[in-house]
Amino acid sequence: MLNILWAAMILLGTVCAVFTGKIPSLTEACLSSAKEAVALAVTMAGIVSLWSGIMEIASCSGILTRMSGKIYPLLGFLFPSVPKDHPALKHICANMIANIFGLGWAATPAGLKAMEELEKLEDDRRAKKTPGPVRKKGIASDEMCTFLIINISSLQLIPITIIAYRNQYGSVNPAAITGPAILATAVSTLTAVLFCKIKTSKWRK
Repeated sequence: MLNILWAAMILLGTVCAVFTGKIPSLTEACLSSAKEAVALAVTMAGIVSLWSGIMEIASCSGILTRMSGKIYPLLGFLFPSVPKDHPALKHICANMIANIFGLGWAATPAGLKAMEELEKLEDDRRAKKTPGPVRKKGIASDEMCTFLIINISSLQLIPITIIAYRNQYGSVNPAAITGPAILATAVSTLTAVLFCKIKTSKWRK
């Protein structure tokens, strides 16, 4: 669907440029945008490498494990049907910690692994190996929906991505976005948690 939308916008822009006589402007915009895209990609690659390395060091040194221990009580509230010793919780912890520090790129692998483990948990429930509410095959479980929504809304203490974008485009104070970002993501995360709890409660009733 996204490919169709992008193709339609490019085609529409080209047609409009032809009929309004702005082909030179279109060509200039394409070239300058391509240059900016490469520069931004190089900048983001450096930031991704730096913070992914920091996350790896934190994991190997045990810092990530200790931080995860602080989050487990919260996970018990968010995912009450997931057994405490289930491997999904470990990956969810890693994902949430990475997102809190604005490391969306480092959070993605852990998020994918968490989804795989949650899917295995749902399969075990269907096979009656693990207790808990079961949905039909092909329908996401409550835990999967909750994790996805919280991952999307994600509280961020340090919005690294936005700071990098602002720095790339010449912002005088790239980190000025930090305060508003914390407030906005805190509200979105609280809203996501309330929404998940209400919908899960209604489904179980």
